[in-house]
Amino acid sequence: MRSTLHNILTLPAALFALLRLGLATKFRLRGAYWQWRWETAWGKGPKPSAAARARAVLEYARWVARMRGL
Repeated sequence: MRSTLHNILTLPAALFALLRLGLATKFRLRGAYWQWRWETAWGKGPKPSAAARARAVLEYARWVARMRGL
C-alpha cells in the first residue's frame, strides 16, 4: 500500500485522468465502456460497499495517470 502523502500528491493527476475518461466517454456512465469496466472490476456478484468502490476508482485513476505519464 502506498503512503498517505503519495496518495494526496497523486490525487490531482488521478482526478484529471477521471475527467479525461469522462470526456472521452461523454459521461455515459451506463455506456458500453463503463459497463465493461464494471464487469471486469467487480464481476456479476454482489456490489462492493461505496467506500470500497471509491477507493478502487481512485486507484484506477492513479494507474491511468501513471500510464499516460509513461
